[in-house]
Amino acid sequence: MDRSIRPISIAIQAMGGQGGGVLADWIVSLAESQGYLAQTTSVPGVAQRTGATLYYVEIFPEHAARKAGRDPVLALMPMPGDVDVVIAAEFMEAGRAVQRGIVTPDRTTLIASTHRVYAIGEKTAMGDGILDDGKVLEAGEQAAKSFIYFDMAAVAESHGSVISSTLFGALAGSGRLPFERAAFEEAIRRGGIGVEASLAAFGDAFERAQGEPEAPDHSRPAPSEPDPQHPVLREQLERVRGRFPEVAHFNVVEGMRRLADYQDPAYARDYVDRVEAVLALDEAHGGETRDYLLTTETARYLALWMSYEDTIRVADLKTRASRFERFRREVRAGDDQLVYVTEFMHPRIEEICDTLPAPLGRLLLNSPRLQRPLEPFTRKGRHVRTATLSGFMLLWTVSRMRRWRRSTLRFREEMARIEAWLGRIHQTVAPDYALAVEIARCQRLVKGYGDTHARGLSNFNTIMGVIDGYDGDEEPAAVVRRLREAALAEEQGEKLAAAVAALDGGDDGETPQAAATRARPVRVGA
Repeated sequence: MDRSIRPISIAIQAMGGQGGGVLADWIVSLAESQGYLAQTTSVPGVAQRTGATLYYVEIFPEHAARKAGRDPVLALMPMPGDVDVVIAAEFMEAGRAVQRGIVTPDRTTLIASTHRVYAIGEKTAMGDGILDDGKVLEAGEQAAKSFIYFDMAAVAESHGSVISSTLFGALAGSGRLPFERAAFEEAIRRGGIGVEASLAAFGDAFERAQGEPEAPDHSRPAPSEPDPQHPVLREQLERVRGRFPEVAHFNVVEGMRRLADYQDPAYARDYVDRVEAVLALDEAHGGETRDYLLTTETARYLALWMSYEDTIRVADLKTRASRFERFRREVRAGDDQLVYVTEFMHPRIEEICDTLPAPLGRLLLNSPRLQRPLEPFTRKGRHVRTATLSGFMLLWTVSRMRRWRRSTLRFREEMARIEAWLGRIHQTVAPDYALAVEIARCQRLVKGYGDTHARGLSNFNTIMGVIDGYDGDEEPAAVVRRLREAALAEEQGEKLAAAVAALDGGDDGETPQAAATRARPVRVGA
């Protein structure tokens, strides 16, 4: 066999539901129709977004095999330095391919969609876990012989198709396969499913692949919602525009909208009252620059804290019409099709107590005897089908309890924590403005519900305890910033504990470690 004739190798990295198998089948159908031998294999990922499925295709000209009198031996997996084309159905998958070494500058054409589907690790990070697109772009340009990239998911959606059709179009447009465009299109027709939409998306992607690459843009435009109509909210909106500096308008107005949606207009007014008190501090102690950093940061994080996630909020979000509409769009359901949604919920005894009136919730929380009848309902998770009347009404009823939220145990506890946090800011701003800003930013540690909330609150209390006991030479604001970053780095708290242990001793002989222990999370009284 002529050693100068070698297989063409194509690796596809796609997540579940992206049509990676369809794309591989199209490539095989294309190759066989053009007189090539083809072999495809796949290795599935662990789950929907913890690992992509890798499809690998090798094609070889049949005439060369006949001339040699034997079939070629084709590989089952891509090997570093031996892949002609890598197709990534999501931008971070392009980065994974580069990291695995299957993209090389002397040989590989890298084709990637720039849209993002966030991985489990990005979503569950304590802080902002979203990976940097710029690093993937830089790595791809350095590692690949040629790099074709644009938002192929958006192009497919604009034609009512799926991303496999645009990936196929980009492959055709790259010119790396020795086949005419018409042969690619015929492979789609042979598939027989969604042909017209797929061909339209294919053609658009083909043209884009031959033009300049389109850098990823995941920025979100500022929301432009109409002014609220409720009299209380209109009054607060005018108050914000007249009283607050322009740099703080966005955070305060969006916080006001969020809290009116979360509870009611009166709750939004309480929020503006609290932020205005911080603004007065900013005006007195913010210095000559007047950047109002304390006001903007406190407005942001106070809105998040006041809209804490409880069972009422979760039930409300899960039963909104907009959520069901989004599901229908995502699965492209027709008007005559039903979409069933199954929610997995695992309420703990704490969540039940938090939703009860404060005296009753506290009594139940502190009484193992009273908790015993509820144990069968909290022992394991439950599946609630919100597309059924019974499942929907169960959650809808819980969501309507927000009118009594102010009387619940969780509300009383969160308001006490918020007031303590704001009290720290008020006490700190005069002697150390920078530290007050860092204390405001520490709220980002407190999020979610259940175990996630408990861990975040524990880390928050640890840092507040360190502030009380700190008497070192380093600027306190820098210390708090470093501790917060350590707490956000991982959820087990080991990096935070190590950062606390590295500090010097504090006031009155109390070490930061002792202060951190003293600051362990406790339930706050009414």
